[in-house]
Amino acid sequence: MKKVIYVLILPLVVVSGLLFANREIPNETTKKPVQKQLSAAAKNAEMKKWEATPTGKKFKEWEVSPRGKKVYAAEAKIWKHITNYTNMEGVVTSLSLPPGSRLGFGVMVRINDEDYIVTFDAEKHQLEQLHNLKVNEKIMLKSHHVSHAPKYSYPIISCEYLERDHKVIFKRIPRKGGC
Repeated sequence: MKKVIYVLILPLVVVSGLLFANREIPNETTKKPVQKQLSAAAKNAEMKKWEATPTGKKFKEWEVSPRGKKVYAAEAKIWKHITNYTNMEGVVTSLSLPPGSRLGFGVMVRINDEDYIVTFDAEKHQLEQLHNLKVNEKIMLKSHHVSHAPKYSYPIISCEYLERDHKVIFKRIPRKGGC
């Protein structure tokens, strides 16, 4: 009887050993293929292809229009502050964004006699202090990024740091796991 039990258990032990030996360890990071950077010539070729599309044509028309030139001129006024990540003094002009905007929570701010859309990538607990902003209130903000879109008549500043009366009321929390 003992021999029969040993004969039945032995294959079970061998099979389970093989199964454990072949299974993948879930903690190992899987190797993802790294996308190659395009060469300058390839980037230019892709850009030319995009400019030939209807969207690219509309964007190019917007760039040379008075509205597009105004947006680029406003970006140029703050470019030094953006690249050096220095304080920009502004005044809140509106607590709402232009009609039809899809930028999330943001306010309109006047910096150096130009209007800007200032958006916040804020967590829920950070929004309370941002909702306490008032029109004509002076603020200091910092950012690493300014963008534009033909849909808007103003440059878009992604705020990373905001203070009012020398008190920090917003500081962007970096996302976990990368950018």
